[in-house]
Amino acid sequence: MDGVHPYFLLAVFSGVAFVFPLMPLVMAWMWRRFFQPPKPGEDKNSIYECGIKAHDGPRIRFKPQYYLYCIIFLIFDVESVFLIPFAVAFTDLPIGGFISALVFIFLLLEGLVWAWAKGLLNWAR
Repeated sequence: MDGVHPYFLLAVFSGVAFVFPLMPLVMAWMWRRFFQPPKPGEDKNSIYECGIKAHDGPRIRFKPQYYLYCIIFLIFDVESVFLIPFAVAFTDLPIGGFISALVFIFLLLEGLVWAWAKGLLNWAR
């Protein structure tokens, strides 16, 4: 790569990083522009879900407990992935790494106990 400017690859990567996320947006705009019916009618604006026409309005009662289930799942699913590096390097961990792993596990356990004590893990609501 003699004679190539040192920032050439940086410019190429920056260009790709700028263009790559814009391509799906441009394709979606083109799809909408060329394939969308020009005048939406009553059928297009109606509420339609799972093959059944809705007889009520779009606003429904939603239990906020489902959000708590989701957040708890994310906490214990994603955070458990962070334990993999500790498990891989367990025999080579210094005492500081071992203590930080124990603190991390303790915080996860504390969150689980808190959720259990609040009754958030009760599925029969």
